[in-house]
Amino acid sequence: MGRRCLFLVAIVLVFLFSSSVDACDRCLHRSKASSFSSASALSSGACAYGSLATGFFAGHIAAAVPSLFKDGAGCGSCFQVRCTNPALCSTKGTTVMVTDLNKSNHTDLVLSSRAFRAMAKPLLGADRDLLKQGLVDIEYQRVPCDFGNKKTMMVRVEESSKKPNDLAIKLLFQGGQTEVVAIDIAQVGSSHWSYMTRSHGAVWFTDKVPTGALQFRFVVTSGYDGKMLRSERLLPANWEAGKTYDAGLQITDIAQEGCYPCDDHIWK
Repeated sequence: MGRRCLFLVAIVLVFLFSSSVDACDRCLHRSKASSFSSASALSSGACAYGSLATGFFAGHIAAAVPSLFKDGAGCGSCFQVRCTNPALCSTKGTTVMVTDLNKSNHTDLVLSSRAFRAMAKPLLGADRDLLKQGLVDIEYQRVPCDFGNKKTMMVRVEESSKKPNDLAIKLLFQGGQTEVVAIDIAQVGSSHWSYMTRSHGAVWFTDKVPTGALQFRFVVTSGYDGKMLRSERLLPANWEAGKTYDAGLQITDIAQEGCYPCDDHIWK
């Protein structure tokens, strides 16, 4: 147990150190943004959300550069983004969720066309005129994800999971403004935990699945450190690939910023 705790601390420290240069997610950033022709273009994105991606935030989704994607840890993170052309753009902008990796060095974010148009002023035709610009100057900042009536995080068992040994899961509707950096798994009632590894994007995997009903521990960045959240009973003994289960908890933490000054208010 002690060794495992030290291992988790090491994971958090490595993650925090490796991302310290980019530890200003909630601070105001200035860059450029372009758009995909449709939200469906992001469905096969690096986060591996598949067709679920277009259902997040009514299709207001985005591909983010590596410093925001964070090797998949940034999948599911939310950003408020607005363009800075006062003739076409509103001061509030829109909120997008990261579902893909943007490999371009010309823009920090590539938005779905729906999200791109949503940055326009509420004037007839302004969204079409904005879309015609193709590339626009933007300001953006990280904000907590708000999924409305979905108050708890969900865990989807991926189709690649094969009983009895292989389990791949994907976290959905994660709130707050922070990353999951480690996941442990154990049989319900057991203190023998084993760790899962990030397979790719938002997908975590283990080939050492305990028998019976399963409980999970999630390590998230919180403040300037890490925090462990525990789900007492998450997957039933008869869990099935392709099904989604309620995690029974929500991540609401707001990570602290490593930069100063920081304009971290949410635009109204």
